[in-house]
Order: sequence, then C-alpha cells, then structure tokens
Amino acid sequence: MHLHVTHITRYRFEKPLSRVTQSHRLTPASFDGQTVQTWLIEAEGATRGACFRDGAGDEIQTLAFKGPVSSIDVIVTGEVITTDTSGVLRGHAETANPLTYLRETPLTLPDENIRKLAEAALDAVPESDLLARAHALATAVAKAITYAPGETEAHTTGAEALKQGKGVCQDHAHVLISAARLFDLPARYVSGYLFAGEEDGPVEASHGWAEIFVAGLGWVGFDAANACCPDDRYIRLGSGLEASDAAPIRGIVGGQSCEGLEVSVMIRPAKPMQQGQQQ
Repeated sequence: MHLHVTHITRYRFEKPLSRVTQSHRLTPASFDGQTVQTWLIEAEGATRGACFRDGAGDEIQTLAFKGPVSSIDVIVTGEVITTDTSGVLRGHAETANPLTYLRETPLTLPDENIRKLAEAALDAVPESDLLARAHALATAVAKAITYAPGETEAHTTGAEALKQGKGVCQDHAHVLISAARLFDLPARYVSGYLFAGEEDGPVEASHGWAEIFVAGLGWVGFDAANACCPDDRYIRLGSGLEASDAAPIRGIVGGQSCEGLEVSVMIRPAKPMQQGQQQ
C-alpha cells in the first residue's frame, strides 16, 4: 500500500516553561516491506540537536525549545510504501542483542494470572516450535483482553489490564511481551501507525503492538489487539522494552506547569500520482 501519514501532537502549558527538550522517535526506517518515500517533521521554534540511530535501528532526533514556552506543535507528514511480510521484520539494521529484550520492566512485570495464561496457551505446543508458541501466546492474549478504550491509562501495567480483562493496544502488547519473556522468548514493544480503513477519520493516537524474536527467523510482529500479524496496513516507527521506552516523543521540561496534550493521527491512501510525475 502507498500510505500518507499526518500526525499532529499539540502541547499547551498553563504556565510558560523556561525550556523544553524532546527526544523524537518519529522517523520510520526503510526495510523489507516498508519504504519511506517522503517524511517531514515540523516544530516551530525548535533548535535541532543530536540525531543518531540507536542499537534497535531507530532514528532519534533531539529538539530544544527555549523559554518562555507556552505551546509546542509537532507536525509529522509523510508517505510510505508497504508490503505484507506476514509480520516478519527483514532487512532492518540494528545491533542490539535480542537477549536484551528478556529484561522485565515496570509495565511488563508478570504476575500469577499472566503466568497461568501463558502456561495454558503453551500446554500442547512443542517447546521446539518457537513460532507456534509465539502465535499461541498472541491468540491467548487476544481472547483474554477485550478492546475497550478508556478503561486503562498510560501507566496501567499488563497485569492490571489482564485482571480487568479490558484495555487497548498498549495493554495487549504488554501482556504478550510479559508472557513471552516468561518462556525465554525475547519480546519488545513497537510503536507505529495502522491504516484502519478509508471510512475512518482521525484516530486518538499512534498504534502499538509486540514483536517476538524467533530463533532462525528473527523478529515477528503480533498485534494481539487485532488478532493478527502486522501486514501492509501497518507502518513501523520504533521499538522499546515497553510503551514508554518506545514512545514517539519523550521530553523533559524546565519549571512546573499543568500540561494539556492533544494527539491526532490520520492515515489514508496517498493520492494517485499524475502522469509524468516522478516518485
């Protein structure tokens, strides 16, 4: 698919801040199944600092805003061509050892309920069939948590979401990551975008799913919230140990102020090119 992205993040501060520094993981990489055609990040008043690619293969850009800062608008627009690779991540340049992603984090700490869910899901699956085990865990999580916006918050743990049986994509991913790590399957959180359909308008925020490392195959994506592996409707932005680690925008501020945040994401098919235009 040829997809166009508009991602707008607006910050409003009740009291002006003396400074704001942000770290952006907002630029998708090109790899097998994903080719970035154009990509632009605009943030009026920002001074661009260090830009580097981390061990996970994600581009990190630092931006600084000098005070007084009352508002910040980060506007992302771009076009990406995607193809379906059945969720398998190929050709993605990264140097981090997959075993790094066996480490637990606050949002992915397992409890007895997660352990029982994982054990039941894997009971009849051979230990040698790692891909089947990953699929079994994803299916179990999809059945255990009903997609229900507004029932959880950004700091809700996977264990809490599973206990109440309701949540959003972040919660599905955290439970799946936790369950996979329990059985020595490296797993990580992925942030990105999902084209839900032309009939849909802007969605609340960017999408999230999990990737599980399968020896001999590599990283494989699992979107338990939609009971599928990522296909050509998905655009991959970046990854981390949990959602906060993979957040598209992270920041620190100088001063104290109540913050208002609005996020709008629109994914649509790119307009067909006119005859004679070059791609």
